[in-house]
Amino acid sequence: MSPMIPEKSAKGSRAAALTEDLRSAILRGVLAPNARLRLEELGASYGVSFSPVREALLRLCGEGFVVSEEQRGFRVAETSLQKLEEVIALRSVLEPLALRLSIERGDPKWEEHVVAISHRLKRVEETPGRAPYDEEWESVHRQFHQALIGGCDMPMLMHFSNVLHDQTDRYRRLYLKDRIPKRNVAREHSEILAAVLARDVDRACAALLKHTKQTGAAIQDLMIRSEKLKRQ
Repeated sequence: MSPMIPEKSAKGSRAAALTEDLRSAILRGVLAPNARLRLEELGASYGVSFSPVREALLRLCGEGFVVSEEQRGFRVAETSLQKLEEVIALRSVLEPLALRLSIERGDPKWEEHVVAISHRLKRVEETPGRAPYDEEWESVHRQFHQALIGGCDMPMLMHFSNVLHDQTDRYRRLYLKDRIPKRNVAREHSEILAAVLARDVDRACAALLKHTKQTGAAIQDLMIRSEKLKRQ
């Protein structure tokens, strides 16, 4: 059973808390692509009225995780190669820009935060017997990427970058969840960090861009192979 949403969440409203819970369920694949999202069922499951449920679903529509269909209600957005290509193309532009600005504008506090999160990520990645892409890694990995661009001082750029990163995470979780990466992702993170700490803007942005594109290529490859298998 889904958790009850408190009358007032830490972020100010039941709708905000429900948005986070539903987004998480979509990212983790608990709510599958094209799954119907019925207001009555969600309201009963989370112990809230229709109003916060509808508001949460509309927010997720704005982020591209949910689709609203006239006279048919809401459903989880489907996945496709075309959508993934668009997400990777946009990330390839926006995230290097955000990182460039962060390096140029970031103060010592920003840098200390990046270092702290990177150390936490390294400890998780070096844990013996850790399953690839487990929930602890997912959480810290997300924090690491947010920290990298957190010094850009451009809230809208941060917002769009975070939404696009979440979109990529959804595809990765759906298609690569149980696959051990053939690449050394930990080394890629270290290369990005080293360039950031050296304040080498061009090298840092190039490393981040390579990291993003390699993830996109791995997902695309598996999606193409999966489609071919379905046609056989």
